[in-house]
Amino acid sequence: MLSPVPSFVHSLTALSNILDKAEAFAEAKKIKPDVIPQLRLIADMLPLWRQICIATDHAKGACARLSGTENPSFDDTETTLAELKERIAKTIAFITTIPDAAFTDAESRTIVVKAGPRELSFSAPQYYGGYAIPNFYFHMTTAYAILRSNGVEVGKGDFLGG
Repeated sequence: MLSPVPSFVHSLTALSNILDKAEAFAEAKKIKPDVIPQLRLIADMLPLWRQICIATDHAKGACARLSGTENPSFDDTETTLAELKERIAKTIAFITTIPDAAFTDAESRTIVVKAGPRELSFSAPQYYGGYAIPNFYFHMTTAYAILRSNGVEVGKGDFLGG
């Protein structure tokens, strides 16, 4: 299996750059730093800060599980855009320590994930293609949409890392 690290690094870097634009937007509009992370698309959806925490958890979790590396636990205590960017940086720092060779036998692994009260078991290809990647991009897309719907000037090129 090819290492998923480069793809996650690329997308996490794009997400961090999107947060840079959100910071500039907040500063220009005189919005307090703790307001933007609390924004939601709609009342029953998780706020921006939680979307980013979950996206980073899926990136580091996928890389750890597929490589057989211990998955570090991050506290979900971020309340500002700067703290969310630091979380993204910590995620990138962790996943870039995993050598490509660690993914060589990834396809033969069985991946078990706790999802709420349930445990889900997947083959590695099922986990990566049907769980980790869709979840990562769902939460990254939702974070993007929260910011865009609140006036932050970001576009597809920002999302794609262009």
